[in-house]
Amino acid sequence: MSDDDDFMQDSGDEEYDFEYEDADDDESGDIGIENKYYNAKQMKVDNPNEAIDEFLEVPALEEDKGDWGFKGLKQAIKLEFKLGRYGDAIEHYKELLTYVKSAVTRNYSEKSINNMLDYIEKGSDDEQAYHCMEEFYSLTLHSFQNTNNERLWLKTNIKLARLWLERREYGQLSKKVRELHRACQREDGSDDPSKGTYLLELYALEIQMYSETRNNKRLKALYQRALRVRSAVPHPKIMGIIRECGGKMHMSEENWEEAQSDFFESFRNYDEAGSMQRIQVLKYLVLATMLMKSDINPFYSQETKPYKNDPRISAMTDLVDAFQRDDIHAYEAILSKNPDVLADPFIAENIDEVSRNMRTKAVLKLIAPYTRFTLQFISKHIKISVSEVEDILGFLILDKKLNAKIDQESGTVVVESASDVDRLRSVDEWNASLRALWSATLNDGDGFKTDDTTQLHGMRAGSMLQSGFGDEPPMGGGLRAGNRRLRGWKKGQGQRGMKT
Repeated sequence: MSDDDDFMQDSGDEEYDFEYEDADDDESGDIGIENKYYNAKQMKVDNPNEAIDEFLEVPALEEDKGDWGFKGLKQAIKLEFKLGRYGDAIEHYKELLTYVKSAVTRNYSEKSINNMLDYIEKGSDDEQAYHCMEEFYSLTLHSFQNTNNERLWLKTNIKLARLWLERREYGQLSKKVRELHRACQREDGSDDPSKGTYLLELYALEIQMYSETRNNKRLKALYQRALRVRSAVPHPKIMGIIRECGGKMHMSEENWEEAQSDFFESFRNYDEAGSMQRIQVLKYLVLATMLMKSDINPFYSQETKPYKNDPRISAMTDLVDAFQRDDIHAYEAILSKNPDVLADPFIAENIDEVSRNMRTKAVLKLIAPYTRFTLQFISKHIKISVSEVEDILGFLILDKKLNAKIDQESGTVVVESASDVDRLRSVDEWNASLRALWSATLNDGDGFKTDDTTQLHGMRAGSMLQSGFGDEPPMGGGLRAGNRRLRGWKKGQGQRGMKT
């Protein structure tokens, strides 16, 4: 809220008196203060140091502390901080906090202080500015504690804890979180239901810290506790944070279904809060869907459908489409053309598993018709390195999805298909039946000798077994040619027998 907006809002509470002659002195005094304030604002850009002096004169013109003095001090402090006059900014901030007790309304002072701290945070880009900011927080917390304003004290502390999380100062964050947890407990040590909203914010901060430090044991315990809080109506962004970290936790455990569920809930909460983080979490949702090997498109739901054609998500949309079509070449092309997809460390860490699944399926599909091939052949067609081809084949062999042997010296692979073994067993059984049939037929008094027939059967069986199980596909005419020779032999034998 700008100072001009503050002024317009406060003016709505004023009572206008039409007996002008009785209010001339007060009105002229207010006009003089107001003119000085706006004159100082006009000097901010061109003469900031002179503007500071003008702003600091505004409080002195008021007989009692009031809105104009409060506004003048705010403007002066911001300019002093911007110009690097940190000592002056701290002194005048101390003075500003004295207005909070009685000179301005509680809501207005709370919003103004929060805005002031936000401004200081954004400008704390060097060591001196950072120390100045820490002093601002210390003075603020001390002021709110002295005025028994527990709500503002909690809010400011949570704001400070969030700042330490952003700066990855986990030691200070841990101490602050423990202090705040004690403040949100009753005398018996149990959680205070009336402070459920603050508790969820604390859980969100801790969960983020443990997610970043990969302490999954503590993260899981806090995640479950956060979901059990029922005495709060939290801001949807807080639940978005909790669910996002929960999804990442489940991903690290390879619990893809739970991860997908959490990312969907996180997206829904971020979307409700209007947070831009919803786009990133939607990418995580797509990633979890691919890791689940699900055929359900994540953009079919009512909540996600409006984002299907969003240019910020188009790369992930194309990825999941290629994944569900098993199109390895389209998948690899999308990744190479969109390097920003891998800019997120979490996606970069987990996309390898998706890529491996895609390449494994592509290898199985490619080698299906072959019983012998080279590693280079696979590398060329799928466009991955020979070493990765060898890794994938090794995984398939160990997982018993491929019955083959790899010759690393020659770079060849020989497949020992289970279907060939079954076919060989069937042929053996079939030959045994034929031998029994021929034996019964030829020994039935027709003049054929059992020994010759048995020898013939052995010749035929050996011929058939050799024809279909080499490195090359079996010759389709081998069995029929053998039958023709057998029929010719039978005819000759029959004729000789008759002549005899």
